[in-house]
Amino acid sequence: MQGKVLVVDHEKCTGCRQCEMVCSVFHTGASNPSRSRINVIKWENVGFYLPMTCQHCEDAACMSVCPKNAISREENDRVTVNYDLCIGCKMCVAACPFGAMGIDTKDRKVIKCDYCDGDPQCATFCDTNAVDYVDADKANLKRKREAALKFSELMRRYVGGF
Repeated sequence: MQGKVLVVDHEKCTGCRQCEMVCSVFHTGASNPSRSRINVIKWENVGFYLPMTCQHCEDAACMSVCPKNAISREENDRVTVNYDLCIGCKMCVAACPFGAMGIDTKDRKVIKCDYCDGDPQCATFCDTNAVDYVDADKANLKRKREAALKFSELMRRYVGGF
């Protein structure tokens, strides 16, 4: 079964951090971006903002390093943490190549995106649609189209078009 995924368009992101706020409120009841499962990486001097969240990787490094098998993949392809098994060693935080595993210092546990149980608040409340929740096959089609457009633009620029 092909599930849904979060797709980020950094060109639409304004750096407002509303996604972080609604995520933390949904999960903790507090408006605190340090407790959010999505984090906006900011390069203010160039006006570049990149919302980063768990990619639910096919070969998830967080799952591979967990000594207690507390991180697993559900049938819907979400990678989740079982807090009954988690010992808080934070090896998953160190292993994630995207920096998507975090630590909630108040609750003293690792945290990661869980798509808000199928209704990601970051996508729902993103006014610019920089974060969207779409069928995985649509996301792949969009990426292929974007790559084809970039390729044709390069060809026009360097070869004179076709």
